Amino acid sequence: MDSVLGMLIFSAGGLAGATFLLPARGVKSWAYESWWFVYVFVGLIVCPPLICYFTVPDFWNVAMFAPAAVLWRCAGFGAMWGVGALAWGLMVRYLGIGLGLAIGCGLCAATGTLIPPIATGQAADLVKDAGALTVLGGVIGSLVGIVFVGLAGKSKEAEMPEEEKRKAVAEFDFKKGIVTAVIAGVFSAGMNFGLQGAEVIENAAVAAGAKECWRGMPVIMVVLWGGFVVELLWCLQQNFKNRTFGDYLRPSLRNIALSSAIGVIWVMQFVCTKCGEPLMGELKYISFAVMMASTIFFSTLIGVALGEWKGVGRRTKAFLTIGTLVLVASFCVISIGSK
Repeated sequence: MDSVLGMLIFSAGGLAGATFLLPARGVKSWAYESWWFVYVFVGLIVCPPLICYFTVPDFWNVAMFAPAAVLWRCAGFGAMWGVGALAWGLMVRYLGIGLGLAIGCGLCAATGTLIPPIATGQAADLVKDAGALTVLGGVIGSLVGIVFVGLAGKSKEAEMPEEEKRKAVAEFDFKKGIVTAVIAGVFSAGMNFGLQGAEVIENAAVAAGAKECWRGMPVIMVVLWGGFVVELLWCLQQNFKNRTFGDYLRPSLRNIALSSAIGVIWVMQFVCTKCGEPLMGELKYISFAVMMASTIFFSTLIGVALGEWKGVGRRTKAFLTIGTLVLVASFCVISIGSK
């Protein structure tokens, strides 16, 4: 057990989650759905098997060792995440990195804590003892943080001239952004459900000779199958609707490289999450909370650096600061309560 190293690895995953969409700013002349398809193909289909190949002996048979019900459940949660991921991209598109990821990550963490016991008929467990009540308090705290971040976004919309808003976030739209943020935050929690639902595959990986830190790699691969199906169908539907299939017939090495980079950086957040868990011993449950908290922290810094909050007043800055701090603190409370 090395909790310090584990925490650093989780934080590295949060950094990947906060930065993976930055290369998209350099994509030119391609429709949104075209570069998005390249990203999901590389991140969901190409990278996971490659990672498994180098880290888990006989990785395919390890993954197929699981009962069909486990594979379908993991892929199903991956499909749930796929819906959230589509909204995630739109959320950042309408709100920017700083505001969008703060709201999305906060909702995702809250959903990831509340849905499992409710879905399994164990809602009473949420209030059964002091630890459960502490977790629930942390979830409520995260919702409070979301409210403050939302107020910051609303205040920003009211204070900034339209021209300034467009400079920072070209398609800034608070109403559309909030709707997509809710969808992104709720459905994206499916990723965590899937990653935590296949211990049989992780045990098979270790039995096959994989090191403890790589035991979760085949699980990532299976979960992302479901996500890719959803993403693929959406991209093709948008290509057909917008008549943008021509983007693939006019390949741009720059666009392909940048879109592929998005996929590589994106998948690293979940690789870090699963790699860090064995280092934490009994504390591995904090992986998702730490990653979400660090994603919010880094995305806020990036949003400030990119000028997304340039020119806003003290009131807006206060809302943003309070909201971000409350969100990070609430994730710490959730972790303490879980323990």
